[in-house]
Amino acid sequence: MKFLDQAKVFLKSGDGGPGCVSFRREAFIEYGGPDGGDGGRGGAVVLECVDGLNTLIDYRYQQHFKADSGRPGSGGNRSGASGGDSVLRLPVGTQVLDDDREHVIADLTKVGERIVLMKGGDGGFGNAHYKTSTNQAPRKSLPGWPGEEMWVWLRLKLIADAGLIGLPNAGKSTFLSSVTRARPKIADYPFTTLHPGLGVATVGKEEFVIADIPGLIEGASEGAGLGHRFLGHVERCAVLLHLVDATQNDPAAAYRTVRQELEEYGGGLSDKQEIVALSKIDSVPEEDIPVLVDMVQEEIGREVITLSAISGAGLDTALSALIGPVQEARRARKDAAAKDDTDFSEPEDETEASEETGKTGAGWSPV
Repeated sequence: MKFLDQAKVFLKSGDGGPGCVSFRREAFIEYGGPDGGDGGRGGAVVLECVDGLNTLIDYRYQQHFKADSGRPGSGGNRSGASGGDSVLRLPVGTQVLDDDREHVIADLTKVGERIVLMKGGDGGFGNAHYKTSTNQAPRKSLPGWPGEEMWVWLRLKLIADAGLIGLPNAGKSTFLSSVTRARPKIADYPFTTLHPGLGVATVGKEEFVIADIPGLIEGASEGAGLGHRFLGHVERCAVLLHLVDATQNDPAAAYRTVRQELEEYGGGLSDKQEIVALSKIDSVPEEDIPVLVDMVQEEIGREVITLSAISGAGLDTALSALIGPVQEARRARKDAAAKDDTDFSEPEDETEASEETGKTGAGWSPV
């Protein structure tokens, strides 16, 4: 299946159905009166986060999604049927942005999450609605209210626990294939990886998802190479594994290039916890490895891991270094979710307390 992480679509909720002008015509009933029913409500545009999807390819060939309009009312006080909703099934991690791509309208991060993006138009009133003691035969009805419409951008940001970053040919795809069951394309030329790949790694009894991000080059944040389009996929990662090719003439300069692109892109990427690893150590003389490690450590000011995805050296060390920040991020999300549930239940407790004391609020006073 082709990977697609951006799509522009047109959405329209359904129009409300018109009301009906009708009067009762029945035998042996002297005064029939109005019996025109109301129009039905238009269908809504609903976003649904589903499991089993990892691309927006379904929205590449269909760009227009319109909900059904409500049916008109009819005689006998029969209201029109409501229009059917238009449901967009989206993968986890999809963001919905406005036409200018400046504001995030919705962010789907949990399977089963449903968001009503646009409500359908209300149905118009039939003439039975306008009957009064002074106007017992109204001939007035209303058309339905129009639905909403807009162009939006769908942008997929893969949800992964750890992200692999680095220059092209730094060994990211080889690392992913060595520690997971993913089988990305691997070749000895730059930009072999043209779209992000995902794999599940295991450390003891813990599993976490690793995302392989296409290689960055100088100027990527301004559109050079594959551009900054795929940098958004690492925004949700808890930790970054920065692979630096040991066969580079200047590994420290390679590290600086990628770090500069992260800082210029923004989105909090430069503030994420980062683990730096010197890759492809099997391709350099053993006596040169300490020199290269010292060169990179002097640049970043902290310890550097050495690994080889081909021989397997250092892979367990790298995974052990990644699992710590991943577990910490999971605990933080769990605590935040528990806090949200607690905050949500607090108003109910306050209401119960106020009912027990016979008060209705802070401004209560006896009458």
